[in-house]
Amino acid sequence: MLMFGGSLHDELMHEYIETLGLALVMIGIGGRLWATLYIGGRKSAVVVSNGPYSITRNPLYLFSSIAAAGVGAQTGSYVVTCMCIVMSVAFFQLVARREERFLSATLGDEYYTYLRRVPRFLPNPLIYRDDVEVTFNTERVRATFVDGLVFFAAIAVLEAIEVAQEAGTIPTLFWLF
Repeated sequence: MLMFGGSLHDELMHEYIETLGLALVMIGIGGRLWATLYIGGRKSAVVVSNGPYSITRNPLYLFSSIAAAGVGAQTGSYVVTCMCIVMSVAFFQLVARREERFLSATLGDEYYTYLRRVPRFLPNPLIYRDDVEVTFNTERVRATFVDGLVFFAAIAVLEAIEVAQEAGTIPTLFWLF
């Protein structure tokens, strides 16, 4: 990113894309926390099929991809935003397939039933179901929150690069749209 400028479009559009990116990062972090409330530390012990896990088998990966898109949008570039989406979704699809093999072997028939009912990545809100109460691991939730701060750190780094480019401290060799 040090060599690339965000975009050639007007400043208002650039700021709009960055603001959208910040919103996506916040949604991503919030979604990751929501998912952790349900699964925190139990992934390979039981089939968690309520809350976010009732509409997608991989809400942590889905919300991480949303946050990654938000980080990409902080560049103000459609190209970088799309690249972040494609790369994170492709990566998490590979990881999810590997996990599915492990969980199928570990959790058996109950997991096979879950596989057939709930989509891997794109959520289906029509099949949402939940518990009245959820017991969660506070240590896991705290760790997920701290992990999420990495997305905000990336935003700070990208903003610092943008300021340095605008000041002429760092050259911009290519412009992205």
